[in-house]
Amino acid sequence: MSTLQTQQMTPMTGEQRKRVCYFFDSDIGGFHYGPGHPMKPTRIRMCHALVMNYGLYKKMEIFRAKPATKREMSQFHSDEYVEFLNRISPSNMSQYHKEQLKYNVGDDCPIFDGLFDYCAISAGGSMEGAARLSRNKCDIAVNWAGGLHHAKKSEASGFCYVNDIVLGILELLRYHQRVLYIDIDVHHGDGVEEAFYTTDRVMTVSFHKYGEFFPGTGELRDIGIGKGKGYSCNFPLRDGVTDENYKSVFEPVITEVMRSYEPSAIVLQCGTDSLSGDKLGRLNLSMRGHANCVQFVKSFGLPLLLLGGGGYTMRNVSRAWAYETGLAAGVELAPDIPVNEYYEYFGPDYKLDVRPSNMEDMNTREYLERVKNIVLENLRGLGGPPGIQMQPIPQLPHDLDDPNQDEDMIDPDERRPQSLRDIRIQPEGELSDSEDEGEGGRRNRQDRRTVDSSRPVSPRSVPPSQSDADEGYAPSSSERKKLSAEPDEVSVSEPATVANGAQWAEPGSGTGTDMEVDDDEDEDDGHVSEDKL
Repeated sequence: MSTLQTQQMTPMTGEQRKRVCYFFDSDIGGFHYGPGHPMKPTRIRMCHALVMNYGLYKKMEIFRAKPATKREMSQFHSDEYVEFLNRISPSNMSQYHKEQLKYNVGDDCPIFDGLFDYCAISAGGSMEGAARLSRNKCDIAVNWAGGLHHAKKSEASGFCYVNDIVLGILELLRYHQRVLYIDIDVHHGDGVEEAFYTTDRVMTVSFHKYGEFFPGTGELRDIGIGKGKGYSCNFPLRDGVTDENYKSVFEPVITEVMRSYEPSAIVLQCGTDSLSGDKLGRLNLSMRGHANCVQFVKSFGLPLLLLGGGGYTMRNVSRAWAYETGLAAGVELAPDIPVNEYYEYFGPDYKLDVRPSNMEDMNTREYLERVKNIVLENLRGLGGPPGIQMQPIPQLPHDLDDPNQDEDMIDPDERRPQSLRDIRIQPEGELSDSEDEGEGGRRNRQDRRTVDSSRPVSPRSVPPSQSDADEGYAPSSSERKKLSAEPDEVSVSEPATVANGAQWAEPGSGTGTDMEVDDDEDEDDGHVSEDKL
């Protein structure tokens, strides 16, 4: 590992290394809600630029998930609503005036070019991440394009159209008896809570601002109904909560939830509008205070699905998610932001940090203690985890997918195809870094310049090594001519790049999630029916 790379990432001591799958689709940054709209998908691309230029991609597998299909979305959403999202566009929206009112599309949830594709990318990453967790192909799955927790069964809400979280949880429920959903967005996770409000197989826990604030739900007394009574947990907060106060309620509540509910998988929605300085949020968390929640949940060692969510100050969103990606991979990122295509957004200090402001914390110690005690009392009243009757795991079409089905499409003349490089995790003892990774050259460059200590030679007289090919080394034009003239040598093709300057080409080898749905249509009450659980 080069000296500069060591400076950019510091391994966290005392932690067992986790297998991390990271999902990113370069198309996500090309969608635009419209001028003046606070939701900007470009923030995900900014986060990816930091992930790549910090060198985090060496610590995890990178996949481009298969976009979700209409059939997969219909596992939760109504068929008519999904079909509407598929058909609507700015060019024909005048023909669907009645449907726009019915499905709450128009103002907060505008119609823009590629709307359905945007929803499909978001949902596909969460569903495939859940599928890989269920099959024990990774310990932590990350999809920052997901976390759209306001979408309802037949209604868009709060900038959200398709609820990728519910779809991901439904995938987890095929293999796991109980799933815990935690929401640290400044807004209440109403769409997810409503979907599982009547079941005990999913516990939803939300820490959010409450009181004359969107969406207006998430009261302390909302604990579920019927079979799900006691399995919805809400912790309403007031303006300006600090790191210390947030930690004082988050950790005891989650600890009691783990003891009382005993989930076998966790979904964590990491909305960053709870950070200080957010354009819509009113809390006062620092980046490290927000990331402490991720680290604490990770410490339980259960399969973990990390999702995005709110966050409307783009430079702070990308900072926090990149830092939390590092925590998932077991490293702490250096405070100095590396040069990337969005570098100027992080001025004037160019530091990986979001500091709290001096706003007043309206959450008094007495208020927090009172609410915490009520929440803990409700959790203790559950009497232990609910029993689930054992049954065979339902088989869906994607369970039979061959992970090597695309290997015949690989160019036989390419030494290391991009799909293999995307999922390659660099060993800890590897010393070589190539120049095109933006890490300032090689640690052993001086040794490579000298074949014999008494006879210095030109650095280009030394043929490229295998490690060069592995790391994406691109020979010069003169070298390519020389290599092509030598029959025993194999030329190395130049790697493709995406907008952020990092290596990228075709999607990774992640399997699709083409799921079946029941023929019987659910009652349109916004809840997930028991037969799907």
